[in-house]
Parts: sequence; structure tokens; C-alpha cells
Amino acid sequence: MPATRPGVRGAVITGWGTALPDTVLTNADLEKQMDTSDAWIRERTGIHQRHVGGSTASLSTASGRAALEMSGVDPADMDALVLATTTPDRAVPATASTVQHELGLACGAFDVNAACSGWVYALVNAHGLIAMGADKVLVIGTDTLDRITDYTDRNTGILFGNGSGAVVLEAVDGPGQLLSWDLDSVGEAESALFCEIGGVLQMEGREVFRRAVRIMVDSATKSMRHAGVTADDIALVIPHQANTRIIAAALERLGIEYERSSIVLDTTGNTSSASVPLALAAALDAGRVDAGDLILFVGFGAGMTAASSIIRWSPDAVEARP
Repeated sequence: MPATRPGVRGAVITGWGTALPDTVLTNADLEKQMDTSDAWIRERTGIHQRHVGGSTASLSTASGRAALEMSGVDPADMDALVLATTTPDRAVPATASTVQHELGLACGAFDVNAACSGWVYALVNAHGLIAMGADKVLVIGTDTLDRITDYTDRNTGILFGNGSGAVVLEAVDGPGQLLSWDLDSVGEAESALFCEIGGVLQMEGREVFRRAVRIMVDSATKSMRHAGVTADDIALVIPHQANTRIIAAALERLGIEYERSSIVLDTTGNTSSASVPLALAAALDAGRVDAGDLILFVGFGAGMTAASSIIRWSPDAVEARP
């Protein structure tokens, strides 16, 4: 995939928000439901707890509203809503339509399903809408994985939880923040992680690990090459929050220290489409991002999909690109 081309109308993130269900499912809770232990889960995944409950629409509405309030954008002025989710509340219509109504938006609204890569897919699509004339786009990543997770299954039940993260993108008179992007899919590997309609998640753990590290590194490397930057230039990595071993292995191969990543999965688990915006919001709220910093988003998901992008953080279009 190419770098963002010169002259393309750009955008900046002007607001963000998150939402997590109130109910917490700890590793100690899982010890009562399956043959596992808190120490075993932490060692293999880095996860201490995850949140369950809520609906995709309710969590999306909460994170979207928080992002809108931070940005100061009037909901009536929004041009599009893109919701990344692999767990819509209904088969039809798109959950984005429900969220649109709840937020009082008067715009197009649609779902994107690229599993755990979904939010980066949605972010790239939103930039495309802005390049074609949209002024303001709300990008949300939400999953309620407790509805398709068997919490008595030692293979998958320790991993997944619910959550939502959102950002507001606003067009600018300049190139904006997005420097480059890469979207990928390796359909031959879809059997490594899937859920049949009406079923629960099935996963071949070793195959997912093997392919995940490789595809994350490949996608991130492409985005860095397209942007004309190296690993040393990246100030912060926002990876999909699958488990700490996958993240650590991918970062090591990229030559990026683990400390330059934002990690939230210890308290959220794997929230699929929500994981990247949740980790982004955590870094921004903690003051870990300065104007001019390069941020690398990178993830993988069922499909197997992969996605990455690089932005130069700045609310000012003039400073968004050197």
C-alpha cells in the first residue's frame, strides 16, 4: 500500500473516548470455571482481568459521546460514522445505525469487520472519506466478545473481554497526521481463529502466535517504509492487545523496545477492535505523546487480517508533516 500521497486532504484526531463495562472478570474468577490459575494466565498472556457485559451499541455510544464531547464537534455536523466490530448486536442492521441514532448524528453509518485489525481498517477508511470531501468522521472500535467466548475453555476463555474506543477525525487544510498505511489479509489462515454463526470462538493457539508475529512485523515494516522512517524514529507503538508474548516478539523483530509501546491488556484482556483505540487513549491521557511524535498502529486479527498505519501527532495541520 502507498504512503499518503502529496496533496491529499488530511485529517487530525481532535477527540477520543473509551468505555468499559462495569463487571470485571478476574483470573481468580476463571480459576473457578476451568483448569487454570492466575499465575498461569499472567505468565502466558499478561492479562490480570477483563470486562464483560454491555452491548456493542451501548459501549460504542458511550465512547463515541466522550470523543465528541472532547472534540467539541456538534453531533449534527458529523459526516460519517465508521464502527469497527466483529460482534454486532444484530445480523441486520449494522450496529453503527443504532449508535448513530443514539448519538443524534445525521450522516452515513456502517460497520467494518476485520476482527482485531478492525479499528485500523476503519481509521484508514475514514481518512479516505475525508480525502473525498468529508469534514468530520467518528471512528469507533467496539467488541463484546463475552457473547462468543466460552469461559470454561482454557484455550480461549482466558483471553477475551469487552470494550470500546473512539476518535473524532476532522479535516484540515493540509496533509494531516496520516503518513502511511498498510492493510492485509491472508485468507488461507482463517481456520486458525474463527467463530461460526451462533457458536463460540475456536482458536489454534500455536498457529495464531506463529502467524501473528510474522504478519504484524510485515505490515509495520511496510508502513515504515512507505512513510520513509525507521524503527528508531517511532516514538510510540500502539499494538493490538492480544497477549504480551506476541507483542514482545513482534517488537523485538522490529527493533523497538517494549517500553515504547502502550499496553492496557493487563486490565482489559483482548478486546479485538477496541484494543488499539483503548491503548491510544491510555497513552494520550497519560501524557506520553508530544507534538511531532510518530505513532505506529499495528495489529492482526482473524482472517487472518493485518493492519498498520503511522501518524505524526499534532492537532495542527501545518506541523503534521515535516
